[in-house]
Amino acid sequence: MATGHVLDVASARPRPARRRRAIVCLAAVALSAVTVAPVGPVAAKDRAGGSPVVEPAVHSDVSAPLSGMTPAPIVDVKERKEKKKFALPLGAAGGEDSAVQGSLGTEAAPATTTSFDGIGKGLGTYAPRWAPPDTNGAVGPDHYFEIVNADIAVFSKSGALLYGPVPTNTLWSGFGGSCQVRDDGDGVVEYDRLAGRWVITQFTNDNTNTECVAVSTTGDPLGSYARYSFTYPAFPDYPKLAVWPDAYYITFNLFNSTGFAGGMVCAYDRANMLVGASASQQCFNLGTGVGGLLAADVDGSTPPPAGSRESVLNFGSNRLNVWKFHVDWATPANTTLTGPTAIGVASFSPACGGDCVPQPATTQRLDTLSDRLMTRLAYRNFGDHESLVVNHSVATGFLNQGPVGVRWYELRNPAGTLTVFQQGTYAPDSTHRWMGSIAMDQSGNVGLGYSASSSSVRPSLRYTGHLVTDPLGVMGQGEGILQAGTGSQLPSLGRWGDYSSMTIDPSDDCTFWYAGEYLKVDGTFNWSTRIGSFRFPNCGSPAATAPGAPTAVTATAGSGQATISFSPPASDGGSPITSFTVTSSPGGMTASGPSSPLTVTGLTNGTTYTFTVHATNAVGSGPESAPSNGVTPTGTPPPTITTTTLPQGRLNTPYSATMQASGGVQPYTWRIAAGALPPGLSLNASTGTISGTPTKVANFSFTVAVNDSQTPAQTASRALTLKISKKS
Repeated sequence: MATGHVLDVASARPRPARRRRAIVCLAAVALSAVTVAPVGPVAAKDRAGGSPVVEPAVHSDVSAPLSGMTPAPIVDVKERKEKKKFALPLGAAGGEDSAVQGSLGTEAAPATTTSFDGIGKGLGTYAPRWAPPDTNGAVGPDHYFEIVNADIAVFSKSGALLYGPVPTNTLWSGFGGSCQVRDDGDGVVEYDRLAGRWVITQFTNDNTNTECVAVSTTGDPLGSYARYSFTYPAFPDYPKLAVWPDAYYITFNLFNSTGFAGGMVCAYDRANMLVGASASQQCFNLGTGVGGLLAADVDGSTPPPAGSRESVLNFGSNRLNVWKFHVDWATPANTTLTGPTAIGVASFSPACGGDCVPQPATTQRLDTLSDRLMTRLAYRNFGDHESLVVNHSVATGFLNQGPVGVRWYELRNPAGTLTVFQQGTYAPDSTHRWMGSIAMDQSGNVGLGYSASSSSVRPSLRYTGHLVTDPLGVMGQGEGILQAGTGSQLPSLGRWGDYSSMTIDPSDDCTFWYAGEYLKVDGTFNWSTRIGSFRFPNCGSPAATAPGAPTAVTATAGSGQATISFSPPASDGGSPITSFTVTSSPGGMTASGPSSPLTVTGLTNGTTYTFTVHATNAVGSGPESAPSNGVTPTGTPPPTITTTTLPQGRLNTPYSATMQASGGVQPYTWRIAAGALPPGLSLNASTGTISGTPTKVANFSFTVAVNDSQTPAQTASRALTLKISKKS
């Protein structure tokens, strides 16, 4: 909820402020590595060099239990009007989306297991003070902790309200300074599963440029907190927090009096904060060409491998950009931030740079916030691989005039070279979907929640999923409705959500918890939030693996080839086998197909070969089988079709062309194996001559095959195209 300026990167001129939150258009990041320039606490401009700025917390203490604190007074209740919106440049437009999923998954989405209203209109006497709500939440073993702009509440996992809503700065009662007296929002809550603690942050929108941080001293969200305040050289807007073993990482978009001052990433001393000791931060400012950063946030009980660097991402034109953050608390001079490394992705263009999502019964459209990745960048260590999932809002359709969709990615190997394992854009019909949040369960299933709206659908909360057995890049699990909206947001309030929240229940590591914004009736500043959970039925069963090795592999020699028969492996790894591959030794000649037998060609007569077979499923390829018996191809090599092109024909003009072949044993027998000849032409099976009078103008593609006279016959084929044109 920051005031400030919006930076027009194209002109480098600050533009007038919007109400409460300054939004930066993220400029494309150069593909070459950049010099990382840190920002110090005394000036907004970048310092030279690549060392972090290290600063202790301005103040710290340990609080009394939250449950016993008197709620802080409500402040700033008068400002309830959004100022004029200014369109954002698209920045990183990259072309028409090439990864759109244009239809719903064929399986039914799982039903919600829990669903209840969070903070917002309808929760007791609560009245929203700001817009948008900035819905954020986290689930623990026994509680759901929700934070919206300037307010917090704690619920049981069945939906009973246990505490709140109260102003967020209640948590800093008695702390002093701006953390205690300001309640400016953009709050974030995380459940640190690795330590069993809660972490809450909120900024203060005053000239102190402060981020307030609280870490629970136990697993009780209503207990006491170790509290800290950190300051920055410019206003730290849009903070996003992440849990990693060596630090709590946080990212900001910095703004000063002249506009955007850079994208910043900082590490907080997690080890000291967990014991309530004094703590410091180490920060880098990546400069004004970089913003909208997210740091990887650990899900699951298995931490990253020891010493793993933190991944920090944003996006550019048809790419993701990744930096690696290594923090050294003992010797800060050894701390490094390297990058960016560009990761190519399927082409996309960010959704409109302002209000473009329609609603029923109003001309007011909603903001997509498409200039940045949407929280969270969720990390999980599966043992045999590590994955990250993240999403953002993109344009779809011809000339990007289709509905807004959610582009999502699963990235693998963050410890080495980060690569795209799968990606897709979820836009299954004409309804707009945006403001997503994504996570993975212990089995590798993906849950995606988002807002949905159109001219006939009031803004609603929905979710979908990708199972490990679904095709890569496809949300195959239909669509569930967490909350159907019954109100539209009226003029002149276009801001929506700013983010939503998908987290994983630590109790079973399977249940997804999603929270986001909706409206019960038409209006402005009358938002509600909904919190709900769902679970995929296959979660908790053993994760799918690569299949086992095929058995009973036998080879039969031919002339220049061998036919290999085999039995499928005893286990498909929990995912259907999609193909088998045979490999010769020596030579490494291969043949692939869906089943036995397979024929390997291109072998040398007189050479003895053995063969192995492996199976592949959605997870990957399994081990090679034991070698087959040895065989020695003999005889005449198979024929080869030497004709590579056919002369052009003319409409209604006699045509004749004879194809040629070599090798094998003559005479040959010719046939059309696939496709068809142009109407009016035929193939002589004995001579290989195509003749007749063509009667249609077009390009005709077909496959011709030739058999020789060996027993068994050897076959060759070739794809050809015959063009028939009009008479000149």
